Amino acid sequence: MSVSPLAPAGFPDLPVIDGVRFAAVAAGVRYAGRTDVMLAELCAGTTVAGVYTRSATRSAPVRDCQDKTGGVDMGPAAFLVNSGNSNAFTGKAGDTSVAAICDAVAGAFNIDASRVFTASTGVIGEPLKHERIVDRIGDLRDALDPAGIEDAARAIMTTDTFPKGAGAEITVDGTPVRIAGIAKGSGMIAPDMGTMLVYIFTDAAIGYRDLQGMLGQLTDRTFNTITVDSDTSTSDTLLVAATGRSGADVTGNSDFATALESVMLNLAHQVVRDGEGATKFVEIRVTGAADDADARKVAMSIANSPLVKTAIAGEDPNWGRIVMAVGKSGAEADRDTLSIRFGDILVAEEGWVSPKYLESEGADYMKRQDIVIDVDLGLADGVATVWTCDLTNRYIEINADYRS
Repeated sequence: MSVSPLAPAGFPDLPVIDGVRFAAVAAGVRYAGRTDVMLAELCAGTTVAGVYTRSATRSAPVRDCQDKTGGVDMGPAAFLVNSGNSNAFTGKAGDTSVAAICDAVAGAFNIDASRVFTASTGVIGEPLKHERIVDRIGDLRDALDPAGIEDAARAIMTTDTFPKGAGAEITVDGTPVRIAGIAKGSGMIAPDMGTMLVYIFTDAAIGYRDLQGMLGQLTDRTFNTITVDSDTSTSDTLLVAATGRSGADVTGNSDFATALESVMLNLAHQVVRDGEGATKFVEIRVTGAADDADARKVAMSIANSPLVKTAIAGEDPNWGRIVMAVGKSGAEADRDTLSIRFGDILVAEEGWVSPKYLESEGADYMKRQDIVIDVDLGLADGVATVWTCDLTNRYIEINADYRS
């Protein structure tokens, strides 16, 4: 599979997080010889917070993690993730698989099973051959490495074309604090409270309630502002682990929140840049809405419109499709106060195409890889920004052959 043309130059050099070790193996969950299971071992005292998909058909691992997040046990913990099979819509067999994996990790690492958080990604509706994972737990234990985060990122890929990582380092009261995160996601991306699979690690010290509250707010400004294809996954999971090993208490610290948000937004953008078949990275800015909720409705309506996305793929500056998407959004809008821009190019205003607009300029702009669509509703102060990608023939090819 060729790497997305929107991919970064390479996997970043992420800071090592004290109290976390990683391992990855090929367990043959679906494909022979493919690295498909990763484990992150977390030291005692680690705080774990999470947000998850609100899909009514969410997977067995998601339900299990939801039950465990916020537990009072602060002993050592572990994240175990497999690709190739999502263990979603697998009935009681799915619960059995989760329990078997958690028990195996708990036994091998001397961890309480309530502190083992699992996730699965891949095909829906097929029983997970969990014994293949269980058989490799010892190998995972033997391969643990504090610097193994890139291998972990590769192990959780499905239709992804590149591993995704982001990091940050700040100083809190003279003490260095480090953050490192990985993500997977390419298709079935339209998050609802959680997103794809995302794992973020920090050596900061912070309690569960504070970390969970911060994570919820930041998710709404990052992962919940992206869409590839308007489909919310059954397996969306976002976990943050704070080991506390730096000794720096970041409770209520705005610099830490800003750094964490930057890591989350970076990972979210990488998911869009790896959207299945994507050739364009699109930022949609909406201003002048009746309120922020209306602005978000408009932005997502544009971002999820197949007509808008295919026009962008074809480098067609078809601003009429944006007008359509605004009108169908359900948000308050007025033809005569609406304006549309492609980057700095004024396309439409006052209910009609701008007299200064040249179609040739719009067409040239659409040839760019990074595109900004700016819509001002001209009503009030509501604002929203979301990110998406184009919709190409390659998206159809990938998803038509997904189970083949």
